[in-house]
Amino acid sequence: MAMRIASKSAGAVGEEARVRAKRADFTDVRANNLGFVLRQVRAEGRCSRADLAAKTGLNKATVSSLVAELIERRVLRESGSVIGNIGRPAVLLSVDSGYYASLGVEVNVDYMTLVAVDLAGNRLLSWRRAHDGAGSTPGRSVSALAGLAKRAVDKMDAEGRQILGLAVAVPGLIDNGGVVQRAPMLGWEDFDLTGRLRQAMRDPKYAVTADNDANLGAVAEQRFGSWAGVSNMIYLTGEIGLGAGLIVDGELRRGATGFAGEIGNLLIDVDGRVGRVEDLAGISAVLKTLSESEDIAGAEVEAEVEDVVTRARAEEAGVLEALDRIGRALGAGIALAVDLLNPEAVVLGGHYQALSPWIAPAAERELAARTHASGAGGAEIVVSALGHEAPALGAATGILNDIDAGRMPTPLGA
Repeated sequence: MAMRIASKSAGAVGEEARVRAKRADFTDVRANNLGFVLRQVRAEGRCSRADLAAKTGLNKATVSSLVAELIERRVLRESGSVIGNIGRPAVLLSVDSGYYASLGVEVNVDYMTLVAVDLAGNRLLSWRRAHDGAGSTPGRSVSALAGLAKRAVDKMDAEGRQILGLAVAVPGLIDNGGVVQRAPMLGWEDFDLTGRLRQAMRDPKYAVTADNDANLGAVAEQRFGSWAGVSNMIYLTGEIGLGAGLIVDGELRRGATGFAGEIGNLLIDVDGRVGRVEDLAGISAVLKTLSESEDIAGAEVEAEVEDVVTRARAEEAGVLEALDRIGRALGAGIALAVDLLNPEAVVLGGHYQALSPWIAPAAERELAARTHASGAGGAEIVVSALGHEAPALGAATGILNDIDAGRMPTPLGA
């Protein structure tokens, strides 16, 4: 009898586990379908339920159910109608851009940037503030971050928008738990950024996350840049530090613990000069070679770069020679990354954008000469159209990507 009872209990437990697994499978499938429908509407701009059924291959009843949930969650909205083929008006759907907002902030050595976007990806805010990140303690930087974010939250609240999340871009090594293990330009080490920021913002209801600035710049470029939608891309930050965000097979690759993409630490040899890519080709190398400032970390970096650009336009021989040498060093570093990852595009971000007329041609020549595959494996060096805004925009955009993947928000009061 005891054995029969035990056997029956085991069977009951097994059946319960199967039911739970089935429910989980159903939940996953529905979440995937919600994301699928949302992405289709986003791609089309406006479309009807019948269009969605035809384009997604889902039956009309399923599409109607998914659309109803997306409208209830304030993700889609009905936006007019058109006359169908048989004279019946078809109600059109579009992304609901009027209710949610996501926030992205970048902290760097001499500035902070904040970007807010709606669910359609439209910019609601774009702020840039001077900030002495190199000379501030981590605590002071968190206070400045929290103050800037609170201003944005208050403005979004006044417009009746619900905050989806806040993400922070940092030039350093950040683990998957949001701890900045090392950000040498900021002087941060083993700093729990997300924990301290949540505390400073009084534990908000939305998620607070952090990631490397190059990773988030790559996210922005993939969605909004001139190479939007490309499946294989390398994004180079072009700030005082030099990092790379990696898009591989359409996905951002952070690595096992979040530290992938540290291209600045690769060793290169250019004209007998051996060193790290960052030391020979980073913006720090530009300023150390051509700037009159003695303290590069504390310099007004943008003003110093603008001065270099002015001198290059005036065709100062020493400046042109130095920029060509730095461009070749950058191309040597890019060639190593291209041989390893075979991207379609290498995007120059940050201050590289302003310097690109002088460094990009030299980098392209070096890339072509050094890569193993002919024609650099099809890789092109291109210049970002997003500029310094890219990491903050990518921070805000990553939240939208989560929703596109099916992790749907719930409106307040729902």
